[in-house]
Amino acid sequence: MHVELVGLGAVVLIAGLLARAGRRVGLPTVPCYMVVGILLGPGTPGPVLIEHPEDLAVLAALGLILLLFHLGVEFPVEQVLGSGRKLFLAAGCYIGLNLSAGLALGFALGWGASEALVIAGAVGISSSAIATKLLIELHRLTNAETPVVLGIIVLEDIFLAFYLALLSPILSDSETALELVRDLAISFGFLLLLFAVARYGARFIGTLIGSREDELLAVLVVGLVVLVAGLSEEVGVSDAIGALLIGLVVSQTRVRERVERLVLPLRDVFAAVFFVAFGLSIDVGDLGAVAVPVAVAVLITLVANIASGIVAARLFGFNQRAAANVGLTILGRGEFSLILATLALAAGLDPRIGPFVALYVLTLAIVSPLLAANSQYLARILPDWLLHPVWRYVREETISTSCTHLDQIKVTATDIDVCPPCVELGDTWVELRLCVTCGEVGCCDDSPNRHASTHARAERHPITQSLEPGEDWRYCFVDETLVRAPIVAAPHTESS
Repeated sequence: MHVELVGLGAVVLIAGLLARAGRRVGLPTVPCYMVVGILLGPGTPGPVLIEHPEDLAVLAALGLILLLFHLGVEFPVEQVLGSGRKLFLAAGCYIGLNLSAGLALGFALGWGASEALVIAGAVGISSSAIATKLLIELHRLTNAETPVVLGIIVLEDIFLAFYLALLSPILSDSETALELVRDLAISFGFLLLLFAVARYGARFIGTLIGSREDELLAVLVVGLVVLVAGLSEEVGVSDAIGALLIGLVVSQTRVRERVERLVLPLRDVFAAVFFVAFGLSIDVGDLGAVAVPVAVAVLITLVANIASGIVAARLFGFNQRAAANVGLTILGRGEFSLILATLALAAGLDPRIGPFVALYVLTLAIVSPLLAANSQYLARILPDWLLHPVWRYVREETISTSCTHLDQIKVTATDIDVCPPCVELGDTWVELRLCVTCGEVGCCDDSPNRHASTHARAERHPITQSLEPGEDWRYCFVDETLVRAPIVAAPHTESS
């Protein structure tokens, strides 16, 4: 027993140290944990700290359960219910494109129908943790497209619950069509039952687990989560679904914030064990056989994400930079892909799913932060016709909602259709700009005299507006960014 504890302690410590080093260079923690498991497991030549990964099964399952439970607890129900039709369309497009691409790849590999469904989910669902981390580290929380990014990953979480409910009876390998229908009915029935408890039984659950002492609250919550997850598994539904949905129930109670705070460190520790355990199950010799499928999966994921970003930009009136930010920020795959792979391997599906998902997640974990941080290069090559010609001049500019100079907008229209200073000088101009503070009309920075920006600096009038036909964007010279009001605050101002 002491040898097993030494190995577990050593592998978790090393995983934490590698994750800390990875964070310093912008890498998410999930692939770092996986790499440690792969390198120090029995499937890789060299030192082996844990000979039998199955010994960590219970701890890994607890990590999975707490990961999904915490997701349910912090789920912003009000945000989703208050989301507009455009957000649902953007999220539906993102999920549909990525899931369809993954399903097509799964069937093309010829590993089996059940395997194709697992691959579709692993390829189609992004990592909310990685996406959120990128938004923070790249300082994009006040970007105009950020609410859309957050909305997409929130709606993905809802979809995940239904997808897991769909997969559970399929992975149980029902022998006849009748058994499959029965298992599907049980799975979705249990799903609806927990939704009903979340809607009508939150007060009872809150009373059941409520305690003024943090120690007792933590014990009661963990006991409830593990019990519901176990009952889910007993009725043929994934334990992950039970954990996610009981989290939704707890999110409606008065102890939500305390539970979220208390469970967070438990989630992080046991989730690390889950990811390490997944890595321990991977034989490095199997990675070469899935290298080509992984390369294809990464490529189609990139194409599907970019297409989804363009659709979102068209829906919300964003430019090329925002389209690139949407698509590349949610490119990373992580915890959900690994959860699906774990369920598939436990169900006895094709063992190649494990190394495929591992290499796929590792590759995107490296690629996605790099691409997201350099989204301006993608914005530069996205043609105008994909979005709208109104952005041809400012396609690479960030659109922000945090400008503090919006109160200086006093003039938004004018009858002047020439650059008066250029006319006086007898010069020509390229495009016209309107100072929204005083109404002065000047030429753009591609014009020889740059009267608009010169006026802004001289008079300290920060915001200029395009006067070109069909364009209504505004640029702040102080903040050096395109500016607009938040989507929810002024939906009628969205450009077409």
